[in-house]
Amino acid sequence: MKRMSIQKVSAAYIRQLVWIAGLFFLTLSPAVLQAQTDTAQQAPAAEEPELLSPGLDLIAVQKMDNTIDLKVAMKTKYNGTFYKLYALKVDFVQVTDSAENPLGSVVTNRDGKCLLTVDATKLKTDAEGKIHFKASFAGKNGKKIGLDVAEGEVTITRGRLEITPVKEDSLLTVKVKLISVGNGVDTPVKETVVGIYVKRSFSALKIGEGTTDESGEAVVEIPQNLPGDDKGNIILMAKLDESEQFGNLEASVAQPWGSKTSFVIQEAPRALWSSHPPMWMLITFIVLMVVVWGHYIIIVYEMFRLKKEDPKEKASNATIS
Repeated sequence: MKRMSIQKVSAAYIRQLVWIAGLFFLTLSPAVLQAQTDTAQQAPAAEEPELLSPGLDLIAVQKMDNTIDLKVAMKTKYNGTFYKLYALKVDFVQVTDSAENPLGSVVTNRDGKCLLTVDATKLKTDAEGKIHFKASFAGKNGKKIGLDVAEGEVTITRGRLEITPVKEDSLLTVKVKLISVGNGVDTPVKETVVGIYVKRSFSALKIGEGTTDESGEAVVEIPQNLPGDDKGNIILMAKLDESEQFGNLEASVAQPWGSKTSFVIQEAPRALWSSHPPMWMLITFIVLMVVVWGHYIIIVYEMFRLKKEDPKEKASNATIS
């Protein structure tokens, strides 16, 4: 009896050792170790989107009607290619010594451009008669690619460009005058080159330029017979571009000095080169072609007929006779 109990205890003890050894080897297996390692690792942090630095170009154009056009063009470079940025909100402000006065917000179009027109008479100038504008873009976040903030600034002196058409006999000219109004007093600006343009469908065509004299005036001759609209009207423009003092200045006037040009689509007259030529011309053309090609056909036919005739047979016939 005592021997049987000892054998049972030994068997139970051996089973426990086998079970413990199995758990030990299972714990050391690669799958379990990998699972423990994965649970010990922290979750990876979310990848931050790449930020592109957009370019924001701001220019100011002063008009003859005391308005100022603030123009913005936005683009960015990605993988060596420039892209125009559209549907982006741009904020415009006037910067003074004490604050930034908001002027408005505009969204860029598909060309990456936007325009804000402000009344110059409602803007305050500084002690030097200058106005400081700033356009800003607040940035935009994306899942993979975002846009960083961007700003553009421009400072100009208040000025005005006037254009007056003058017609003397058959001579057509325009008189332009450049005036500085930054200090509240009209002051002529001398020795400045002003370009004269005529407005076309897509852009302005430069037709001359003049340099202002002591009184801020310049006279430029206008060519005759410039293409106009159906009434002969043309739009003449005086422009001062990229001036360090005034920025950009523009003035325009319409005059009936051009040749009449109709933009109405009319039916072209019947001609040989048209798709519907006159009947007599068509018949004449067909007859001439038939006569010419008929001669070619007859010549080719005679050549084949002469080739088929046997010269030996002709010689024997001649000998018998």
